[in-house]
Amino acid sequence: MPKNLEASIEIAAAPDRVWAVLADPRRMPEFSPQCVRMIPIGKPKAGVITVNLNRDGWKFWPTTSRILRYEKNSALAFRVSQNRTIWTYTLEPTADGTRVIERRDVPNGTTWISRTLVNAMLGGEEPFEESLVRGMNESLARIKKAVEAS
Repeated sequence: MPKNLEASIEIAAAPDRVWAVLADPRRMPEFSPQCVRMIPIGKPKAGVITVNLNRDGWKFWPTTSRILRYEKNSALAFRVSQNRTIWTYTLEPTADGTRVIERRDVPNGTTWISRTLVNAMLGGEEPFEESLVRGMNESLARIKKAVEAS
């Protein structure tokens, strides 16, 4: 069964500076090694749908998601329709800046088709989740670099 996954990073900037980089879902491909496109249908806010294109090596697949949380300087979360996973970026103020936590939650498991495709095309659940955690850490490092350079 799929597991909840989490990674975090400390960024030497206030939450509003981090939010300024993270708040536009169209920028997700700059940070995520798996996301090729994330296009919100409307101004980003809770309830808005996004159309996404993802990749793993030569394999590409489309998804849609719905923004669940869009809380300025605090949190961005979306649920992927095809597999029911919830991705959340939480911003926590620290003494030296902001801790950004990225989570992938599977509160109700994933869909049968998602599990089947992960097993058939992406190496199985455990290797796929290991690659997701590596990608989460890579995403957070890229977010940190973008924020601290701004």
